[in-house]
Amino acid sequence: MSDPQFDLPREDMSRRNVLRGLFQGTAAAALAATLPSVAEAAPSPVALPAATDELVPFKVAVPQRAIDDLHRRLAMTRWPDAGTVSDWSQGVPLDAAKTLVGHWQSRYDWRKFERKLNALPQYRTRIDGLGIHFIHVKSKHANALPIILTHGWPGSVTEFLKVIGPLTDPTAFGGRAEDAFHVVIPSMPGFGWSDKPTETGWNVVRTAQAWGVLMQRLGYTKWVAQGGDWGSGVTHALGHVRPDGLVAAHVNWPLVFPQQLPEHPTPEEKAAMDAAAKFSGDQFGYFQEQATRPQTVGYPLTDSPVGQAMWIYEKFQAWTDNQGRPEDALTVDEMLDNISLYWFTETAASSARIYWENTRHGGGFDAGRIELPMAATIFPKEIYRAPKAWAQAHWPNLLYWNEVDRGGHFAAFEQPQLFSEELRKAFRSVRGA
Repeated sequence: MSDPQFDLPREDMSRRNVLRGLFQGTAAAALAATLPSVAEAAPSPVALPAATDELVPFKVAVPQRAIDDLHRRLAMTRWPDAGTVSDWSQGVPLDAAKTLVGHWQSRYDWRKFERKLNALPQYRTRIDGLGIHFIHVKSKHANALPIILTHGWPGSVTEFLKVIGPLTDPTAFGGRAEDAFHVVIPSMPGFGWSDKPTETGWNVVRTAQAWGVLMQRLGYTKWVAQGGDWGSGVTHALGHVRPDGLVAAHVNWPLVFPQQLPEHPTPEEKAAMDAAAKFSGDQFGYFQEQATRPQTVGYPLTDSPVGQAMWIYEKFQAWTDNQGRPEDALTVDEMLDNISLYWFTETAASSARIYWENTRHGGGFDAGRIELPMAATIFPKEIYRAPKAWAQAHWPNLLYWNEVDRGGHFAAFEQPQLFSEELRKAFRSVRGA
């Protein structure tokens, strides 16, 4: 995703032309811009300290008044009617929405999640003029391999919390000491406790360059990268940028669509093309809104916690490996941890702008040829499942490929043990190189 050519399809285009319009391009380029001003009557609950070039320890501290304000807003929710269908085809069903919000209002404990975050070493540092928040957990094992994990939207550092233990201390989770990692988990610009850019131009390439600076600042001279969703875009960009010390990368959403779709696709290729077409139609509303009017959608999501919750909750239902309910894949509290992070940091607009930045000049799911050694794990409920042949055509140094039997788009969040095992296997061959 390093310089996208994403032409949104017209309604009268054929299905094949729709796919060509969607998936032609070189690489997606984008990150966030400015956050809309918040009404003076409701001051921001998060006042971030000014970042410097130093690695400054950081703790999350949401004021109690912000939690009280959330509860007040939830109690005053105006609900829509129940809709005309009983399933999720029109969005989050009313009963499911009320159940989630009821739990958020009366049973969810933000302080518990805050303590979990603050038990981890967190820092902020200024890179390219922007304060970047990150978690940095070092392994106790000798010769651990540093790895940087990048989230996407509507994700956050929350997605990776359950893999920190298995990656840094594999012997406690059925692994080997020689498979240990030092783990770095940054919040993307405009997300979480990283600064919100005040100008356009923070794209995935610029973010990748910032990650290179971060790993150098941490003293790492040999490291690997991993990402999914927009984190996959950043990780592909890292493959192009090749910052000092980066030796390989892994993604769970390969951006390897061919520029020319096959006229006679194999069954695997047809399944990927069909899934991509379904995504570009039935599931594309959020994308077009955030790609064209992120500022406008930021107002209701920043003002209404229920609006923010449903905007994310719907994606947990659509993109996880479940039997119809997002709770089949993630606990209610896990989803609310992530939703609350967006709410308290007021990042609805700044995170949405990644789509606007990405699609202004086009874009697609083809990140181009990457010479860096690349690896991938394909999870069964991913938005589309890229065929291995497509990856081989894009990645001449494909070092690992596997297709697993469970998990979806939020792979680390849904299947932390399996995800961790995949990373151990993927990077085993580069540790001694």
